Amino acid sequence: MLNVRSAEERPTGRDRTPVADQTARARIRDAAVLRFATDGFGASVRAIAKDAGVSPGLVMHHFGSKDALRELCDEHVLARIRELKNENIDHAAAGGNFLQTFASAEENAPILGYVLRSMQDGSALAREFVDHMIRDAVQYTEHAVATGLAVPSRDEAARARYLTLSALGALLLEVTLDPPEDPSDLVAILNRFMAASYLPLLELYTEGFLTTRRMLDDYLMYVTDPPDRTAAAESA
Repeated sequence: MLNVRSAEERPTGRDRTPVADQTARARIRDAAVLRFATDGFGASVRAIAKDAGVSPGLVMHHFGSKDALRELCDEHVLARIRELKNENIDHAAAGGNFLQTFASAEENAPILGYVLRSMQDGSALAREFVDHMIRDAVQYTEHAVATGLAVPSRDEAARARYLTLSALGALLLEVTLDPPEDPSDLVAILNRFMAASYLPLLELYTEGFLTTRRMLDDYLMYVTDPPDRTAAAESA
């Protein structure tokens, strides 16, 4: 007789992992992202397992170690950031209402908390995480240029790096110099940061800051073989 399995037990995908196991892995991953975001990367496997409604043994069965679980969380968070950035760019380029994006931002508060904890951690893995964010930023700023939402840069990689580090640095300083009453209240942290930062951020991005380009022209005269913005625009 054929060995017929239930839908939950039937192997799927390249790794032939049962559907129920894939669901458990996703649940553990999401619980780990939230726990790391609220408590930092010192959070225990036991706490993550409790949040996910599974045993610590099952966490280790799926991931082998907490470091391996964190690496998967890094990949998931980076992918989610890329997805959100590109969605926001397409939404804005199509004339969408920014307030809709603003209102839904609270749903992604754990992502912000996770990024903040990564910067505070300061480990080699945290550095790699931020480096990935910078490389991803190059792609979605180029996407913004391609959709007509953003002007091209003479050096897209340098601009993406500056914008990423500026945003992360502002967030880190905000939380470090004026710590929230409840560090685990990620929504409150996000709301406070957005309330303090979004008006000046949007003004700078939309209207600029300087009334003359003299400083830029002086700099381009000073720099040997400056990058060509026209060439960058044609490339985009």
